[in-house]
Amino acid sequence: MTIHTNSIEREVGKNRSTTTGSDVKRYARCIEASKRVRWTIDDVIQGRSFDMSQSFLPNEFAMTAGFPTLSPEEMRFISQIQGRTYANMFGLLERFVNAKVLELSQDHWFGDQTKLEALVRFSDEEIKHQQLFRRIETMIAAAMPDGYDFTPQSNPVAKLVLSKSTWSVLGLTLMVELVTQAHYRKSIARHENLSPLYKDIFYFHWMEESQHATLDELEWRRVDATLSAGERDAGVDDLIDLAAAIDGILQNQAAADARYFNRTNGRPIDAEEHAAITAGMLSAYRWQYIFSGAENARFVKVMAELVSEEQMQRIGAALQGLA
Repeated sequence: MTIHTNSIEREVGKNRSTTTGSDVKRYARCIEASKRVRWTIDDVIQGRSFDMSQSFLPNEFAMTAGFPTLSPEEMRFISQIQGRTYANMFGLLERFVNAKVLELSQDHWFGDQTKLEALVRFSDEEIKHQQLFRRIETMIAAAMPDGYDFTPQSNPVAKLVLSKSTWSVLGLTLMVELVTQAHYRKSIARHENLSPLYKDIFYFHWMEESQHATLDELEWRRVDATLSAGERDAGVDDLIDLAAAIDGILQNQAAADARYFNRTNGRPIDAEEHAAITAGMLSAYRWQYIFSGAENARFVKVMAELVSEEQMQRIGAALQGLA
């Protein structure tokens, strides 16, 4: 995976300044949007349950082309397993996002109250999203065979992430928020026999994460403006470390999900096919949780405006090493 910067008009350091009046207006617009799209978990669920005759994720999203030995019914089961992991992954990721947002809000306690309100709303929505995904996990668990295992634990992962510099955590957070934008675009395309409930999960999640991505960017630029060149360089190393840590989680979960599929699918699977299924899971997860955000044009543009060409190349090389 390569981050392309040639087409980006860059002026290194041009955004390293104090927050402008225009930026304050962007915080205010996030508040307005938050009020306008506000939803409850019951608005998403609407008394429905999951129909196991339907796929949870579109084929392009689940990357079912990477499972050539499977039947259409087995590919549907793959999408359901990935949909369950999706709920658990975002429950995990949003744990550290919320903690960091609450920490950042302290910088605005006695300052601009518009910024404070925007971050408080951000935090409140992230807590709601965690509750939504816990409910989704419970609902899917009731419909799927026993034996599924989500391997990482939210609190240890959050503590690991939060041990890194704020600059790097905000970079990772923006990438995660932009991931949801790519997922929404994939989910709204016309797909036959795709779970309407899961499509609504993507839709409602996207509505609030759109504002969150803007706030991530604003806070990342604000924090960046306070750093020395050495601190920023250390932040780049931290961001690379965090991407590697997320990839480690994905490797373990891909292996766990492949084992679950093999145990519960109902037919013998030999070692060669098992290895191929594991690799297919990992490829799908890397796109879903890393590359769909890291390759996002907005993420690349913001990153290029904050770091040097050499730092940009280091990040790109590290991500390329995951592919």
